[in-house]
Amino acid sequence: MSEQRKTVTAAKRTTTAHKRTTRSTEEAAVATPLPQFLQSAGNLTLGQRKLLVDQALLMLEQNYVHLPLKAAMHAVNPLQRLRVMRARMERQTAETMEAEWIFHRQMSSILHSVRDLHTNYLLPVPFAGKIAFLPFMIEKCFDLTGEHYLVTRTVAGYTAPQFGAGAEVTHWNGTPIARAVALNGAQFAGSNDAANLARGLESLTLRPLVIQSPPDEEWVTLSYVGLDGSKQELREQWKVTTNLPPMTDLDALTEASASMGLDLDSDEKSRARKVLYLQDVVALESGQSSAELRAPVAVGQADLPTTMPGVFRAREVVTSHGTFGHLRIFTFSVTDPVAFRNEFVRLAAALPQDGLIVDVRDNGGGHIYASEFTLQTMTPRHISPEPVQFISTPINLRICRRHKDNPAGIDLGPWFDSLDLATETGAAYSAAKPITPEDGANDLGQTYYGPVVLITDARCYSATDIFAAGFADHEIGMILGVDDNTGAGGANVWTHGLLATLLNEPPPPDPTSPYEALPNGANLRVAIRRTLRVGELSGTPVEDLGVRPDATHKLTRADLLSGNVDLLEAAGGLLAAMPRRRLAVSTSLAGTTLRVRLQVDGIDRVDLYLDDRPISSEDLTAAPLDIDILDVAAGQRLRADGYAGGELVGSRRLLT
Repeated sequence: MSEQRKTVTAAKRTTTAHKRTTRSTEEAAVATPLPQFLQSAGNLTLGQRKLLVDQALLMLEQNYVHLPLKAAMHAVNPLQRLRVMRARMERQTAETMEAEWIFHRQMSSILHSVRDLHTNYLLPVPFAGKIAFLPFMIEKCFDLTGEHYLVTRTVAGYTAPQFGAGAEVTHWNGTPIARAVALNGAQFAGSNDAANLARGLESLTLRPLVIQSPPDEEWVTLSYVGLDGSKQELREQWKVTTNLPPMTDLDALTEASASMGLDLDSDEKSRARKVLYLQDVVALESGQSSAELRAPVAVGQADLPTTMPGVFRAREVVTSHGTFGHLRIFTFSVTDPVAFRNEFVRLAAALPQDGLIVDVRDNGGGHIYASEFTLQTMTPRHISPEPVQFISTPINLRICRRHKDNPAGIDLGPWFDSLDLATETGAAYSAAKPITPEDGANDLGQTYYGPVVLITDARCYSATDIFAAGFADHEIGMILGVDDNTGAGGANVWTHGLLATLLNEPPPPDPTSPYEALPNGANLRVAIRRTLRVGELSGTPVEDLGVRPDATHKLTRADLLSGNVDLLEAAGGLLAAMPRRRLAVSTSLAGTTLRVRLQVDGIDRVDLYLDDRPISSEDLTAAPLDIDILDVAAGQRLRADGYAGGELVGSRRLLT
């Protein structure tokens, strides 16, 4: 009976997903000119606007963990700006209040002023779920003469004279392109210069309207060097279409929503790029974002099949330094972090074992568990998840008190005692405790034994910043940066909807909750818990500081147009210079005697443990070594830790 129910449910899901895909594809194909779209916007009352300002003030004053840091580092005062805005509203009427687009722009500007991509004003309908776009993508590269801005993608069917991948943009609305990028980036929330420029470039052609105000201009004028070297100019109108839905309901009272470290702007743009340029992936995922398929599929001819085509891309790459694995992680935004980790392990095992390039460029984060569960698979070291802190406020204390005993699946007990004492101790922050369960971050252990290089850029943010910080703090491998820093977003982020739910669930609801329902689908987000480093930089915030690479590579024209060929060559050079080690362990159980055979390269000692109890420590040469362990029962756990010069360099786990 249960199997029949499962089969029926799966069929229903497939049918529903197919309908959703069809709708998404059809909606994407029907793009509305921006002026026509904006005619449907603008129905917030004065009272609703006041409510939005009041709730933004509440969240920044009582929940926002980075407020002291941002006020000091960026010399901003968002609270005073909101208070002034609110006071002026008292002198307005429904007839004299400003146009709605001005209200949205003011709210966005105030929230953007803290330069934190976790802390946002999310626009109401009709903006929510929509993207404004131009039908091409521009990326930056370098050569000996300086920086260049190339068209790298166009929407299917779009044509213009001598225009396409490789055309070089020189001016944007008459402004030199580099200056236009910098001016555009200054409007957005990057934590450092590299992040500002990266956001500025992306937003020239693609804007999620839920988080960015609509473009001021109805069209842009683009000057470019055509594919034949001729000077060309085109005028293109902004259009609006529907984006793919997010993977996770961030307002829901779930472990996933409470454990999110997500740059919503990057996540929205990632889904939008699928809509505009990757309809094959949209079809494979059946209209779901980051969907897990029943059977692996390959998107490109050179790719390994994967059950998560919107999350991973795995392939073998040949460089002058050797043949290595390249594993791209597009997002950590998944609902099942264990399934994410397991698919990473499966793909890494199918790639060459002499070196792995893990590429997290453009990854705006997602489920913090997924990022930290994956680290263990590339190192023999014990993983210490990055700890986080609340800011000490009365409302944060109320929320943690209500959920200190984990009544609704979100355990805030580890932070309660320190917040409860903060009034007496004067502590500005709670105790630092990890979000990610330490057992889950270490329950599988190392599965990939070759050297690893991590590729980052300034668009890495949130859970991806946490992943990069953990990679560096546990000395897993080398970091190769396309920019000189990551996006520097170190926090867990909660929405207004989730905060309100936390004071209402489980029943009975808190009658004194200050959170009020927001109008027309509007929302607010704040960084609620800040992330701290472990290891040598223990206690250092990730926010605004980010993770600096060990080496940098400026993207070339060949990188943009020929599959990152120079970038992967640089990563291959780093891998070739790193030591290669082998720790092969095989076992056979005869009665109660377990024979263990060890074969190693680059390892001079192996320690054996049975159910975590030390059994043997052996100095090794290159020759295989057999060891007999007595009184062993089937199902016990054997662990072999390999050392080189006293440093732990490899670890294997087996069941007897």
